[in-house]
Amino acid sequence: MLIDYNKVSIYRDDLCVLKDIDFNVDEGEFVYIIGKVGSGKSSLLKTLYCELDIESAQKAEVLGIDLKKIKRREIPGLRREMGIIFQDFQLLHDRTVEKNLDFVLKATGWKSAERKQRIEEVLEAVGLSDKAGNMPHELSGGEQQRTAIARALLNNPKIIIADEPTGNLDPETAGNIISLLRDISLTGTAIVMSTHNIPMLDKFPGIVYRCSETSINDITNTYNNIDLTEEKERS
Repeated sequence: MLIDYNKVSIYRDDLCVLKDIDFNVDEGEFVYIIGKVGSGKSSLLKTLYCELDIESAQKAEVLGIDLKKIKRREIPGLRREMGIIFQDFQLLHDRTVEKNLDFVLKATGWKSAERKQRIEEVLEAVGLSDKAGNMPHELSGGEQQRTAIARALLNNPKIIIADEPTGNLDPETAGNIISLLRDISLTGTAIVMSTHNIPMLDKFPGIVYRCSETSINDITNTYNNIDLTEEKERS
């Protein structure tokens, strides 16, 4: 089990956003987290990479690490085992696509001889082999998000965490990004993604959790029966 949460409670600014939740993710799973704004989606994701502390839990493990006992100095090591993708891309705007990726590899201990080959591999995987020398402002929104996905892939992560990865993209580009993430999950990397893009759940099926009223529930077997218009209004 890559993520194993049992009776976990999560607080944001002293407000309990999720209480006594169970949440599990295994290798290669493609997991959506939906719910209205403020329901705890982003807070849940932030606990996975220790941006937000877990206040109480019966069990809270990510990649075999007990998050209740993890020390601050151990957090960078945990984060190297996962990829993180943000809605606003968070690229370094003063350097090229290649140098954005090289910055991460250098910071995580890759040798110079290996870095160039790895950058070529991940750019090919996301369809950006011809954009290595471009600056972020020269890329479309979709290309910037593909660069962010390439960055997330650099260290061969077991999990990719994506917080609203299509929030700033048009529908066609958003579909291409979700399709790419879906393909990545088929290689064995688990994808955990929060989204308001409800129509994508039908187009690219996965496991669906919904955050609501401090709870999170697996609604995979029932979401097809939910009125998507109503669900979009809830988001």
